[in-house]
This record gives sequence, C-alpha cells and structure tokens, in this order.
Amino acid sequence: MRNFCNRTRREFLWQAGAGFGSVALTSLLSQDGFLNSQAKAADGVTPYANPLAPKPSHFPGKAKSVIFLFMYGGPSQVDTFDYKPELFKLDGKTIPVKTKGRGGEKNEGRVVGPKWKFKQYGQSGQWVSELFPHLANHVDDIAFVKSMTADSPIHGSAMLQMNSGKILGGAPSMGSWINYGLGTENENLPGYVVMLDPTGGPISGAKNWSCGYMPATYGATVMKSKGSPILDLNVPDEIKPQMQRTLLDSLAEMNQSHQLRHPGNSDLAARIASYELAFNMQKHAPEAVDLSQETEETTKLYGLDNPRTNDFGKRCLMARRLVERGVRFIQLYSGGHHNDNNWDAHGDLFNNHSKHAYNTDQPIAGLIADLKRRGLFDSTLIVWGGEFGRQPTAEYAEGTGRDHNSYGFTMWMAGGGIKGGQSVGATDELGAAAVEQPFHVKNLHATMLHQLGFDPNKLSYFYGGLDQKLVGVEHVQPIKELIS
Repeated sequence: MRNFCNRTRREFLWQAGAGFGSVALTSLLSQDGFLNSQAKAADGVTPYANPLAPKPSHFPGKAKSVIFLFMYGGPSQVDTFDYKPELFKLDGKTIPVKTKGRGGEKNEGRVVGPKWKFKQYGQSGQWVSELFPHLANHVDDIAFVKSMTADSPIHGSAMLQMNSGKILGGAPSMGSWINYGLGTENENLPGYVVMLDPTGGPISGAKNWSCGYMPATYGATVMKSKGSPILDLNVPDEIKPQMQRTLLDSLAEMNQSHQLRHPGNSDLAARIASYELAFNMQKHAPEAVDLSQETEETTKLYGLDNPRTNDFGKRCLMARRLVERGVRFIQLYSGGHHNDNNWDAHGDLFNNHSKHAYNTDQPIAGLIADLKRRGLFDSTLIVWGGEFGRQPTAEYAEGTGRDHNSYGFTMWMAGGGIKGGQSVGATDELGAAAVEQPFHVKNLHATMLHQLGFDPNKLSYFYGGLDQKLVGVEHVQPIKELIS
C-alpha cells in the first residue's frame, strides 16, 4: 500500500475515497469558475473565434515583433565583439585555463589569438572586429550582452535551450509562446515564421521551432527565399478558387458542429483555424515575400547585388516585409547542415568565420537601417547570437579551431525599446567564462517577453497538471540594464 505521506495534497484529494474526493473538488472548482478559466488556459481557446486573433499583453510592450538572427554553430565571442587584448599577446602559448566543450574538460590549452583586429566605433565606443565593418556603424543602436551562459556545450541540447528554454525536446519554442500570448495582427499570414539556411536545417531540425504541447496553431511556418515561399501552398490547376471556398465552408460547418459538442478539443479548433489560414496564405503569402516590389536602392542596401550576401539579404528583407504585415516572430538561420556550412569552427577558424560574417554583415546592417527609416525599429526587437560561443584555446594539437563554450559568450539585442550603445556583463581576461553579471539563457528569454509586454513569470500554459512557463518554475528577471 502506498504511503499517503509521500503524496501531494492534490494527489490525496484526487485519489482518497476511491476517487470521490476528486468529484467533490471538481464540483467546487466548477462553481468557483476555476475550471472554465483553466480550460481556456490549457487548450489555447480564447474568446476570439480565431485562436491567433490579437490578444492583450500584461502591459503595453515596447516591441510588437521579434526578428531572431540565429548564427547556428556558435560564433566566437573573442573574434567578433568581446575584445581581449591579452589573447593577442598569448597566441600560441600553452597556459592553465579550465575549459569544457564537446571534447570534455581540460585544465590547460594552447591559446589561439584573435585573427582579426578590433576597433572602437560610434559615440559609445563599442569594440567590433574587422569581421563586421557594416554592422560596426550601428553599434550605438545595439546592446551587447557579453556574459551569456547556457547549460550545455553540445549543439543539439544547447539549440533547444536557446529556442525553447529546455535542453530536451517537446517544449514549445519561443515563437510559439509569443504566438500564443499575443496572436497575430494579420489573419492572412502565419504569426511565426522560420527561414533556414540554403545548406539545410540545424541539428534537431523542427524541434527547434516546434509548438510542443501547445496546439498546432501556434507552431512555425517554414518559408523559403526562392520559389514558392511555403511548401504545398499552390492549389492544383483543376481546383478553382470558388470550388475550394465551398469545400472549406462545408468542412468548417461540420467541424464547428462537432466542436460545439467537444468544447475542450483544442486540436480541433487549431485545425479549423489552420484551414482558413492556409486558404488566406495562398493569396497573401506570395505578395508578402515578393521582393520585386522593392526599389533597387533597397535591395542593394541588403546586399542582394552580391552573390555572397544575396541569400541572407533576401531573408532579412523578407523579415522586414513580414514585420510590416504584422508577423510576430521571425527566425533566420545563418548556417545549416555540418562542418563549415555553419559557424562551428573546429578546424580553420579564419576561413569559417570570414565566410559566415561576410555573408551576414551587410544584410544585418541593412535590416537595421531599413527598419529605422521606415519607423519600425522601435517596435521590432532584433536578437543576434548562436547557441553558445567558443573557447579562447585551440581544440586540437594543431590548427586554429576552437571548441564549444557555454560558460561565457556574447549575444546582442537592438530595437524594441532596448537601450543601445552599451555592453553589459563581462568575461574573464581570456574570454573563457562570464565573471561580471553572468546572465543565463532564461534571462534573455525573460527580456524578450518583457519587451513584448509580458511578465515572464506569469505567461503560462496549463499542461501536465502544471502552469508551464518559457522561463521555468523559478522566478527569472529580465536584464534590466537593457530595458529603456
């Protein structure tokens, strides 16, 4: 017989007396109105007919949309934005330094000095390496967080944590939380869009943009920068628009009749909404990503006239067009597949980072400039970074490759009410670990939610008997230095 002392009060009430205690409890909670409100919280069904209709936030947010520029593979902080002059002096020397990466723990290593010179830019005097000559001109709009930490130095789990707050799969991604919390301002387009690198998707694939235990309504739509923007979007030639509309109306009528008999079925509500969204996207999605409507000056601003910057530039320009049309969360991946197709510089650091920084520098700078001149910068939160950073020492006996580093790395934010022109936190003199104001991935997520108008500790979704949260069960503070 199981010991009742080991049970929670909830379990005791639910199971005592052959379960009759749960009947009484359910009746009391129903009379109090608790279950009605929980049904809405648990399944995502809101008073709006469309689950993705705009919803109020906890308080007026500075940002309306997020563009997450994900540098897949882990860019090196000490070669990009975290200037460490000591590393130049120690290049090639073996020194005592504790590191932990995919190769395990080490107590010493051969220093790899930065391969690019650093220079101060802007009125704020922020340090930027030669890798980002275009972005360097916008440092007064950017807030660098140089003391980020994560729980895993392994790509798969680190990416899941950066995207969903958890190192294991199955949890909703950041975009799904925002979709769930705010809805979308445009019923003809998805509220959450992901654009992948042409070389392929990242490790763990769709788990990084999954809606997890939330209804499918809040999941991401993957868009392409070439050809039809969304797979299977085009209607077969033999299906005429009116025929399709009649079919969808009949289907909706039957589904809604069924839903009235099963009001708690969130999957059904999501399915009805997805049919309508897909129908509307057939007309509006091609226009949203039609870059032929842009001026030559604008396309050059994003680097579309350069084969090296063309692809990422297109995706940045598409992101701006989607933000204009009310899409809430857009994630762009720089880097895909494996080896030097992403920022994972285990071999030749110089060639790897030169390639990826060049491909993204002008497009990102163009995005910032374009959002500012169109009056969208203050309402659009831009986030840049990878799943972790890199170590100051070499991974192998020879070569310049760096191993993974989750102890201290750099990310930056701009727009959306973020105080630009500053650096927050610091790593040690080698850039190996955060030593001043260390911030966890959860603090980054809390800051993003705060800028969108949410108390990160109160935005919850009832699942598995618990109020689930993006930031977890413990109280998490936004990075207050970033908030204007």
